[in-house]
Amino acid sequence: MLRLGVNIDHVATIRNARGTPWPDPLRAARLAEAAGADGITAHLREDRRHISDADIDALMAHLTLPLNLEMAATPEMQAIALRHRPHAVCIVPEKREERTTEGGLDVAGNEAMLAEFIAPLRESGSRVSLFIGHEPAQIEAAARIRAAVIELHTGAYCDLDTEGRHDARDRELAALREGATLAARLGLEVHAGHGLTFDNVGPIAAIPELAELNIGHFLIAESVFLGLDGAIREMRRCMDAARA
Repeated sequence: MLRLGVNIDHVATIRNARGTPWPDPLRAARLAEAAGADGITAHLREDRRHISDADIDALMAHLTLPLNLEMAATPEMQAIALRHRPHAVCIVPEKREERTTEGGLDVAGNEAMLAEFIAPLRESGSRVSLFIGHEPAQIEAAARIRAAVIELHTGAYCDLDTEGRHDARDRELAALREGATLAARLGLEVHAGHGLTFDNVGPIAAIPELAELNIGHFLIAESVFLGLDGAIREMRRCMDAARA
């Protein structure tokens, strides 16, 4: 079964907008588990714009699902991951001025640095994932530095679908499929995420090499109307239908 990881970053975004304890990301994680999520993703950004250090402490102390800690490749974040030793660590590119992660990590251009960076994380017991595009050079570099997982960035596919540019969307989808096939052939576990919705998740979920989708902002947005339980259950239904 295709796993669903629920990203709870934007529960923290809402909380931080008012400076109150509510809504609580840990409570959201527990609700996600009850609704059928297979894991929880949280991105601890350098500027702490949503998830905080205290959130990571609470999730590690009380969460029963696997935690996927997203973070930039910095010494500060490496130290935090080594202290907590979460189930998985996903290395992502990060720019302070971006509203959300804009593209994939340049593994091929930073191979030596990233190999050195992820080695102690791997040795500590965390599964190391790299958030990358579908370019073969990036996938091959991820395999060379012994990442366990790649997460394919689906943002371009989702944007093209929203814009109604269906020919370009279909080409992007084909490239994602080819990337997943290559990654699996190289022994990498393949995940995907970014921008996925009820309407566009099906063709991605149908890619047979994918083991997990990580979805956040859309689920938190839909929870305004459906409740978090309802939003997650509907996404689970869409994923399962695509796989069937």
